Amino acid sequence: MSKRQAAYFFFIVTGVFLLLFIVLTVDSHRRFPALTNAEQIDESVLAGQDVWHGKNCVNCHTLLGEGAYFAPDLTKITSLRGSAYLTSFLQEPSRFYTEERDGRVMTNPGLSEAQIRNVIAFLEWISRIDNQNWPPRPILVSGSALSGVFTRGVQRPEAASDDPVELGEQLFAAVPPGCVACHSTAPGVVLVGPSLAGIATRAAETVGTEAYTGSATTAEAYIRESILQPSAYIVPGQPTFQAAGRSIMPEDYGTTLTEEQVDHLVAYLMTLR
Repeated sequence: MSKRQAAYFFFIVTGVFLLLFIVLTVDSHRRFPALTNAEQIDESVLAGQDVWHGKNCVNCHTLLGEGAYFAPDLTKITSLRGSAYLTSFLQEPSRFYTEERDGRVMTNPGLSEAQIRNVIAFLEWISRIDNQNWPPRPILVSGSALSGVFTRGVQRPEAASDDPVELGEQLFAAVPPGCVACHSTAPGVVLVGPSLAGIATRAAETVGTEAYTGSATTAEAYIRESILQPSAYIVPGQPTFQAAGRSIMPEDYGTTLTEEQVDHLVAYLMTLR
């Protein structure tokens, strides 16, 4: 190849790749509004973004894989924990986690009620971004290490069999729905919600007490009710399980989970005696 031919080759190949880069860049920017739900950015989202940056939340947390890795990734935190829990947590984090008991603590950011609403609106918008499954393994505060269940924000593969219990255990550890992000299956380990160790036994005992205010009559029905209607009965003795008389557990699993998935979860939780 002569020097002139080499020069032509260089400029042609460089031009082709430059053109490809420009096309991909333009296409990405064209798709950003749809991928990020830009039409849902309102004043509360922008105000929440100001709170996020003003309080230097990024110094400890990550969003979409960007930030520090000292504390959990918050990309999908609103779908995992719900606004009721986040509101109560941001008001007084030490009610949920302490250095002495849990080996971790978040300082109280000193947010006003309006700031809390705004930062949750911002995080809610973040959670709806089509992030193409990035980051692939977000850091979650969960009971996985304590309960023997592996999950770090990755959807686990489908179970090899069609056993409802096995499928329920797979679903329990998957994100979404993220059950393991709030519940441990180890005795006495309380994360966001109560430990589910022995839940089948406790469910059978609970439906037979006068204090029970739900409509279930069996342990299976109680567990199903707890998933689909978490505020029907709130376990007493732990004020952080509720906010304003409502359970802090998300109340939309009736729409985000299929009936079959709920059956599988119930089948698995009924083995925890």
